[in-house]
Amino acid sequence: MNPVSLLPDLPAGARILILRLRSIGDIILLTPTLRLLKEWRPDLRISVMVESRFRELLQGNPAVEEILIPGEGTGARNLLSRLAVIRELRGRGFSLCMNLHGGPTSRLFTRWSGARWRVGFAHYRGASLYNILIPDARTILNQPSLHTAEHQAAAFFYLGLPRTDIPRAQIFSGEAQSAWWDAKRDSLGIAGGEPYAIVHPTASYKTKEWSAEGFARIGDYLASKARITPIYSCGPGETSVLDAVEKASGAPVRRLEGVSLAQFAAAVAGARLFVGNDSGPAHMAAALARPVVVIFGSSSSPIWGPWPQQSSNPAARIVQNPFDCNPCPGDHCYKFVRPECILSVTFDQVKDAVEKVLAQTV
Repeated sequence: MNPVSLLPDLPAGARILILRLRSIGDIILLTPTLRLLKEWRPDLRISVMVESRFRELLQGNPAVEEILIPGEGTGARNLLSRLAVIRELRGRGFSLCMNLHGGPTSRLFTRWSGARWRVGFAHYRGASLYNILIPDARTILNQPSLHTAEHQAAAFFYLGLPRTDIPRAQIFSGEAQSAWWDAKRDSLGIAGGEPYAIVHPTASYKTKEWSAEGFARIGDYLASKARITPIYSCGPGETSVLDAVEKASGAPVRRLEGVSLAQFAAAVAGARLFVGNDSGPAHMAAALARPVVVIFGSSSSPIWGPWPQQSSNPAARIVQNPFDCNPCPGDHCYKFVRPECILSVTFDQVKDAVEKVLAQTV
């Protein structure tokens, strides 16, 4: 397999479009590669296209010149919006369009990007759209399996980015969000300087969601033993999970809900600890260099765990029990009446992980 010397040969000031439409974890785990690319060639002008709801993950990132949105609205409005985006793309003069998403929407924008070089993975549908195909990332790095951060970086290594260690992921919290959090923290009854933990009991699937009772006990342990105030967070439409935790706690809990990703990042940035399920917020906490304990169920922790990985990161602990059926699609349990992979995790396992992280971090 011969790598392509495309990136070194791009002219000075060349524009690059990277399509990584969603979701939180995928976008955050792209940031190490963006950093490597910009530090190697500061002259490159990097645009990244993500869905509107995720744009705050890249705001303030010094490697990204421009955040693009693939249109908004529905029906005819969406069509008109996408046509306007295509006109903007073609006026930018991109030298390279890198599709890291692979779905129909990203194929549309790759096709009409106007870029001379259109790059995608060889397993994508519509391979004829691309004039450079990236082989299996495992063959590029000569490893039997890869973390998602390594998978995305491998594509750029193949194109000529000098191969080096992959740094940690990064997101950035601005002054306005920090001021918002100062006020919000006060409203939650947490004084400045008082240690707190963000506890995130929700996940995209029930096969990734530890029990409400477990999270209630962890919150009690943090407050009574570790002297760290727990704040329970959730995303849109997930309030019922916090209700269940509160019921299991037998008392009201402090809640962080209905906030933007940028506001959530500001809250996490000051936390002594993050405890939660395998989810986008866990990646946000790791990218903000917070100590994290992440509980895994149906998905693969070697592929989707916090980056840097636990083996080289004393501030991160993964709690997961081995099952022959792991990983699985996760939309439901394919083997048991209930998702034993996540529900088999015990309170003591999580508590031990919390104690180890707290002991190794300040």
